[in-house]
Amino acid sequence: MRVTLAYGKQGLPLELPDDHNVRVIENRFVPALADPEAALRNALRAPTGTRPLRELANEDNTVAIVFSDITRPTPNHLILPAILEELAHLPDDNILLCNALGTHRPNSRVELEQMLGADIVARYRIVQNDAVSGDTQVCIGRSSFGHELWINRDYLEADVKILTGFIEPHFFAGFSGGGKAVMPGMAGQRTVFGNHDAGMIADERATWGITHGNPIWEEAREAALLTRPDLLLNVSLNSDKEITGVFAGELASAHDAGIDFVRASSMVAVEQPCDIVITTNSGWPLDMNLYQAVKGMSAAEQIVRPGGSIIIAAECAEGVPEHGLYGQLLNEAANATELASNVLKAQETRQDQWQAQIQARIQARADVYVYADGLSDSQIENALLLPCRDIPALLDQLLRRYGSNARIAILPEGPQTIPWLKESMVQEPAIA
Repeated sequence: MRVTLAYGKQGLPLELPDDHNVRVIENRFVPALADPEAALRNALRAPTGTRPLRELANEDNTVAIVFSDITRPTPNHLILPAILEELAHLPDDNILLCNALGTHRPNSRVELEQMLGADIVARYRIVQNDAVSGDTQVCIGRSSFGHELWINRDYLEADVKILTGFIEPHFFAGFSGGGKAVMPGMAGQRTVFGNHDAGMIADERATWGITHGNPIWEEAREAALLTRPDLLLNVSLNSDKEITGVFAGELASAHDAGIDFVRASSMVAVEQPCDIVITTNSGWPLDMNLYQAVKGMSAAEQIVRPGGSIIIAAECAEGVPEHGLYGQLLNEAANATELASNVLKAQETRQDQWQAQIQARIQARADVYVYADGLSDSQIENALLLPCRDIPALLDQLLRRYGSNARIAILPEGPQTIPWLKESMVQEPAIA
């Protein structure tokens, strides 16, 4: 059996014997739209629940367009030109592009040019969300969950607000897209920390595919709606990162339509838990570091049995990474149990603790092995994980542990396909 794992920019071929009990779990492939530029243009001219974009802004208005950062495969190079075409009647100086970093690092000019195109970067003002600087944030009140909502000042001051992004299953927000462009995308650190605190992350509904009733998703939508966005433009992507659907309009209705579309193709039922799950983090740019790769581990967690093993292939070209506190949190613990304890007993939320908390939860269920060309064995071990340099060899070793009839699952696209066990779901996904 030959399977190509989504890994970096090139992929990772994997050869496995045909005589094992192996199931390759992939989503239902949705072909790319024949003319994505036309689909984007048409959606902006006939959005659901609001007027066409061209009518939402006049030449005296200022417009903020929120876009995803380098860690997301959002086709900004297609989305932004389509929006800017509809705003051609406005002076360039009236348009502000907002990089929804959340608490991530700023993107370099080269990265921005890769994402948006050199012409757009040169032509328009770009604000990269600075979650740490209080001077760039405004408090717009408290959410129904009790957290202060600090949102980027430049975004808030725009007359017209446009949110963009792409929709995929998310490991604690249910699905991405929608309100996540604002929170965490354009939010202050204290707001992100509130939404991602240990109690919110520990909620059993804060998981793949669950939206209504999921406190993290609910608060993100609530925060975004309070900023009164004028238009949402989200897309869905297939495993080739091509646009398969365009959803534009009023935030809630457009996002819900996109979620229904993505859910039908990306969530796959599995009858029994598996002894071994081989997964990825969907390749570049999603597998650029170990922090991001926790999502791929979490996808595998959904179907691995207690005491089983997860093998994740993630290139991690950017390392752990060096920025943020994820690596520091891992280094402060001797093992996953201590890592979980450190997060839960902490007096205040620290940056990236949500990723560490989820990693610890996964490791309480299964051993986690990491295949990553961008990490040394010592870096993987310092992250409390187990290094792997040869997946077939490790698989042979694990089969000696679990027996030749062990159930093996492979998630070649990682968290772009979310398997789920019917018996363990808090809320069964409404799969069309």
